[in-house]
Amino acid sequence: MSERPRPRIAVVVFPGSNDDRDAALALEGLGAGPVLVWHAEPELPEVGAVVLPGGFSYGDYLRCGAIARFAPVMDAVRRFADEGGLVLGICNGFQVLCEAGLLPGVLRPNESLSFICRDVSLKVEQADTPFTTRAEPGQRITIPVKHGEGCYFADDELLTELEANGQVVLRYEENPNGSTGDIAGVANREGNVFGLMPHPEHAVDPLLGSEDGALLLGSLVDAVRERLLTTA
Repeated sequence: MSERPRPRIAVVVFPGSNDDRDAALALEGLGAGPVLVWHAEPELPEVGAVVLPGGFSYGDYLRCGAIARFAPVMDAVRRFADEGGLVLGICNGFQVLCEAGLLPGVLRPNESLSFICRDVSLKVEQADTPFTTRAEPGQRITIPVKHGEGCYFADDELLTELEANGQVVLRYEENPNGSTGDIAGVANREGNVFGLMPHPEHAVDPLLGSEDGALLLGSLVDAVRERLLTTA
């Protein structure tokens, strides 16, 4: 029996990224072929998805993700997303996607004005996205957060739109940062771009206390593999 294909997934590396290798290792363990892509590259290699990892891109010297949005690779990421490519942003990557206009809303300092680093309980609101198919609707999962500016903000009009369109994918059970509507993860209207503040790459091994992050990253690997098989 032939081995299932290992879909290539790009992991973008910005100056200040500190979870790029963690994301790549987690993806590899879930059957993907991760490809690290430096932020100055003007084009993406041939990949089936893109992950923007956590960290402190460009030192967060302006707003989190505000400088990274101008990196040369982001033009390629934007084109990739516009063509229906799957893009996942984790923590700082979520901030970058919002700053780049690929996701709605903004990330602000935590309501407590303090850095948060702990496991959080999440509810899966949408299990029919390419990032959540391994989960069940309403399933409770545990994934760690570690951020100082993870308070997702959407005004009343945008929040109503997000809820109506089913774009709220993950919600905090106990809100750690003051996010509007307890939102922990949100997708674009088309459903191919998804950002979340929790770190699924740090929850793929029982030694770390939870394997629930594999539900999300594994769903992405499944989605890319399925696309490869249908286009082969």
